[in-house]
This record gives sequence, structure tokens and C-alpha cells, in this order.
Amino acid sequence: MNRWFLVYPFILILSYGQAAMAFDHQHTAWDQLLKEHVVWIGDGHASRVNYAGFQRDREQLSAYLATLSAVERSEFDSWASNERLAFLINAYNAFTVELILTRYPDLTSIKDTGSLLSSPWKKRFFQLLGKKRHLDDIEHGLIREKGVYDEPRIHFAVVCAAIGCPGLRHEAFVADRLDRQLEDSLVRFLSDKSRNRYNADTGTLEVSKIFDWYKGDFSQRDRGYTSLETFFGKYADLLAESDTGKTNIRSGSVKIRYLDYDWTLNDLG
Repeated sequence: MNRWFLVYPFILILSYGQAAMAFDHQHTAWDQLLKEHVVWIGDGHASRVNYAGFQRDREQLSAYLATLSAVERSEFDSWASNERLAFLINAYNAFTVELILTRYPDLTSIKDTGSLLSSPWKKRFFQLLGKKRHLDDIEHGLIREKGVYDEPRIHFAVVCAAIGCPGLRHEAFVADRLDRQLEDSLVRFLSDKSRNRYNADTGTLEVSKIFDWYKGDFSQRDRGYTSLETFFGKYADLLAESDTGKTNIRSGSVKIRYLDYDWTLNDLG
């Protein structure tokens, strides 16, 4: 008998096993949890999270987090850019939920998971890409690394479990829809007049503190804006209701005031 016929079935089994173990770029488990436990509010401009529901489904969340932690850096580096960015955004959001659950329901803010000497975003409580990491590693060390993604819209996608944050989406970010999802998250956030609006009485653009913290990220010539002012000009229709307000924003000379940030937990309650 030809030796190939003896070896071939084992090759098929091995190949099938490797395919079965391949990372799920649809993030199905996370997507299901989000659909179950995230609710859009305020005409879809913000969301609230059912942390009690996540707590009941802690086993499913832990299983998903384990799949993230199992990805080696070499595998991650072999993926397309959108696959890598979607992975990192979902990882940030899922590990943030996990951090909240370590104290839930005995907290009113994500800041309660830290202390005066220890930031919650500096706590190394999970494994990712072969290293023990904290949330700042994902956002600032991986996602915002210069020359890698250069994507300012991530500030409307990574969510810090606070009311002041953009809404956690009720679906996972996935590579083949990533651009649409990022733009949709941006539009939802800018459309929320409680956090971003043009004040016609004072002629002032009142916006989230996020834009103060990360104003340098909003200089993306290939996206049609070279500064925070030109970014707001591009989305003037979302920020102002009157033609005068929109014109003032587009002029780039409107005064900007940054609103106080609400760190209250975004709990559905």
C-alpha cells in the first residue's frame, strides 16, 4: 500500500484541528454577551451596561478572555491591520468589564478599582500577546502607537465604563466592518448634546474632555482634518442645530470649552 494513503488521513485531522483552533475574528462570544447586556439609550447616542447580567455570565466572559490571552504575538502580527485593531479594541472593552466585575456591585466608578497610589488603568491583571498587561498597555502602548494605526476614532470605541465615555457598542468590532463601526461610534458620541454641543448663547463649542486629553490625535490630513478645529468643522452638522452655529464651527475660530467628565459607572442599574 502506498505510504501516502496512511499518512494523508492524519494530515487531514491535524489540519482540521488547527483550523478549528484558529482565532474567531468575528468575536462571536463577545458579540453575544454585548447583545445580551448592553442597551442603547438617548436615541442611541449613549449606552448602559448590565453588569449584573455580565456577572451572571462571568463564565462565558472568562472563556472569551481566555481566547484573547491565548493569542501569541507572532500570530497577532500575521493578521491584517483591521483584524489586529478590532482585536485590541474588543480586548480593551472586555477586560474593562472584567475589571469592573472584580468589585461589582461595590463600586460607583471604575476609579474605585484603583487607589490614590494605583491607577485602575495601570493594574496588570491579564495576559495579552505573551505579556502581563494593564489597560493602558492596550490603549496607549498598542492602539495609539505612532505609525501603526493612527486612528483617532478609537477614542469613541474603547470605553472606560463611565457615563462620560462614548457608549459601549452592543456588538463586537470586526475587521470587515471596522471602518463603518468606528464612524458610527463617532457619530453617536458627537450627536449626544449632553456631552458635545454648540452653545448659541455664548458662541462656544462645548465638548467632551476627551478632545482636550487627545487633541494631538485629531490631526489626520488623509481623513480631511489637520487639527481639532478642522475635525469639528467636518462634523459641524452634528454639533450645532442652527446654520449660524454650523458656519461658526466650520470657520475654525469658534471658542472651545471642555466639559467636566462624568466618571460615574455606566451601569444599567
